[in-house]
Amino acid sequence: MKQIIIIAGILFAHFGFSQEVETQAESKIWSLEDCISYAIENNITVKDAEINTSISEVDYKTAKSAKLPNLFGSASQNFSSGTTIDPITSDYVSDQIHSTNLGINSSMTLFQGNQLSNQVKQNKLLIEQNSLLAQEAKNNIVISILESYLQTLYSKEGITIAENNLNASEKEVLRAKSRLDAGTIALSDYTEAQSQAATNKYNVIAAKNDYELNIIDLKQLLELSPLEDLQIESVDENEDLINLELNKEIIYTNALAYLPEVEASQTNILINEKELDIAKGGYLPTLSLTGSLGSGYTSISDNTFYDQLDVNFNQRLGLSLNIPIFNRNKTKSAVQIATFNIEKAALQKQTVEKEVIKKVETAYQYALSSQEQLVAAETSQSAAEQSYDLAQKRYELGDLSTTDLVVSQNTFTNAQQNYIQSKYLNILYHQLLQFYQGNDIKL
Repeated sequence: MKQIIIIAGILFAHFGFSQEVETQAESKIWSLEDCISYAIENNITVKDAEINTSISEVDYKTAKSAKLPNLFGSASQNFSSGTTIDPITSDYVSDQIHSTNLGINSSMTLFQGNQLSNQVKQNKLLIEQNSLLAQEAKNNIVISILESYLQTLYSKEGITIAENNLNASEKEVLRAKSRLDAGTIALSDYTEAQSQAATNKYNVIAAKNDYELNIIDLKQLLELSPLEDLQIESVDENEDLINLELNKEIIYTNALAYLPEVEASQTNILINEKELDIAKGGYLPTLSLTGSLGSGYTSISDNTFYDQLDVNFNQRLGLSLNIPIFNRNKTKSAVQIATFNIEKAALQKQTVEKEVIKKVETAYQYALSSQEQLVAAETSQSAAEQSYDLAQKRYELGDLSTTDLVVSQNTFTNAQQNYIQSKYLNILYHQLLQFYQGNDIKL
C-alpha cells in the first residue's frame, strides 16, 4: 500500500511540474529580437530561398564533374541461326551461334569551345546570386516582422486608450444619471452620455479585434500555429530618436553597398555575360577522347569461355573532332539572345538601384517628418489631457454640458492616437534607415 501511495505521489508531482512548464512556455513574452531570430529560421519564404542556394551548389558540382571522363560497362548475350557473321571472329558461318560480349567504355571532352569552363564559372556566380537572394529574403522577413510587431504594439496601446475612455464615459453616465434624477440636466444630456459610453464600448471591441488581427499576421510571419499563444514585449520610448541627426548621402552610400539585391543584380549581369561566352563556344570545334576495353565468347570456337575472353581481349583508343559548319543558325541565335539578356540585366540593375533609392528616400522623409510630428503630437496630447481634466471638473460642478465634455474627450482621444501613431512611425522609419545601412534592429 505504501508503494502505491509513493508511486501516485511521484506521478502527481511529475504531472504538476509538467503543467507548470507548459504554462511557462505558453506565457512566454516575445521580444522583437526573438521574433526576428525565429522567423529567419522558420519562415517558408526564407527556407525556399535557402533551398535554391543548395540547388545551385549541386548544379555547380555537376558542371565541374562534366570535365571528368565517364565510364560505362556493357554486357550482351546473343543467339543467331542461319548464315550470319560471327560477332567475335567476323567469319561467315551457317550454324547456330551463342555469343557473349563484355566491355568497358569511356569518353572525355578535351575541348568544347571553353563551354565547360564557362559553365563552371557561371554556376559559381549562380551560387553567389542565390546566396544574395536568400539574404534579401531574410531582410524582407526582418522588415515585415518589424512592421507587424510595431503595428501590433500600436493596436495594443489603442486598446488601453479605448478602455480608459470607456471607464471615464461609464463614470460620466453615472454622474449624468444622478444629475438627471436631481433635475439639474435635461434627458438629452443623459442620453448623450449613454451614447458616448456605447460608442466607447464599440471602440474597445474594435481595438481588441484589430489587435487580434495583427497577432494573426505576426503568427503567419513566424509560421506559428493559430492555437499557440503569442504575447509580445512592449518597447521603451527612445528620446534619442527625436533629435537624431540623419545624413542622407551617407545613408544612400551605405544602403547601395549593403543591400544584397543591388549586388545580386550586378551578379546577374556577370551570369548573362558568361552565358554569352558559352553561346560563342558553339562556333568552335569539339575534341573528345574515347577508349574501350572488351572481349567476347562464341560457341563456334572450341576454346573454353575463359580462354576466349583472354584471347579476344581488345583495347581501343581514339580522338573525335566535330567541327560545326552549319547548325541552322542555332549558335547565332543563342549569341543574340545572350547579348539581349545582358542588356536586360543592366536595365534590371538600374531598376533595383532606383527602388533602393526610393525606399531609402521614403524612409528618410518619413523619419524626418515623424520626428517633428512626435514632438507636436506630444505637446497636443499634453494640452488635450489638461483640457479634458478641466472639462471633467467643470462637468462635475455642473458648469459644462455633456456635449462639451464629449467633445473634450474625443479631442483627447484623437491626440492620444496621434501620439502613439507618431511614436511607432518614428521608431519604424529610424530602424529601417539603420537596417538599410547594415545595422541590427534593436528596440
